[in-house]
Amino acid sequence: MTRNPADPVQIALTDLCFAVDGKQILRGITHDISAKRTGIVGRNGSGKSTLARLIAGLVPPTTGTASIDGHDLSQDRKQALIDVGILFQNPDQQIIFPTVREEISFGLRQLGHPKARADEMTQATLEEFGKSHWIDAHVHSLSQGQKHLVCLMAIVAMTPKLIILDEPFTGLDIPTKAQLTRALAQYHGNLLHITHDPADLAGYDHVIWLEAGQVAQTGDAPAVLNAYVDAMTAIGGTDDIADIAS
Repeated sequence: MTRNPADPVQIALTDLCFAVDGKQILRGITHDISAKRTGIVGRNGSGKSTLARLIAGLVPPTTGTASIDGHDLSQDRKQALIDVGILFQNPDQQIIFPTVREEISFGLRQLGHPKARADEMTQATLEEFGKSHWIDAHVHSLSQGQKHLVCLMAIVAMTPKLIILDEPFTGLDIPTKAQLTRALAQYHGNLLHITHDPADLAGYDHVIWLEAGQVAQTGDAPAVLNAYVDAMTAIGGTDDIADIAS
């Protein structure tokens, strides 16, 4: 049966903790997420990307649980392939094949689709994005923004329940960011967007603000983002980067 990516998902985080070499990255995060468009905002080093990897099941938590529709994806990699797609900051670390056709088809083959069907689905995805002429393009000939779009199309083709966006706009110029934003706005499925920039979350439903590995505030996007901007502006008025840690 074909999955409908527009179906809502339930993400459950229960007393979620993660540590590396004794350093606590995330502390006791408990939160339920059901909004179609959820943002996770915070300063660099607040634990946002770590939380994304825990939700996707790429790494297991030190303690606690993270699940999507009741599945702990760190314990079930096959289910993780079905449930979640991730768009990382750097597409060059994500793309593994020389042509657009091969890159998009790979995930479909991993899901068990025969080659002919995977090729049909690849062409249909490119048509959906208005990029049919890219099908035999070599990835090395594409711009950074175009590579980002190839990664997004490869994920969308697999119709996961949830797409996690981990700082996808880092290093992009204004026109490329605008183009990718439009592509994401057309996607009808569930998005979890990790960012340090509140402007990236315009139009989102729900936001989680992380600070030093803990939840500082959650709720409707405008209220949380306004509080975040006020706090960051206040911090910017201090000289907290002048001190050298002992």
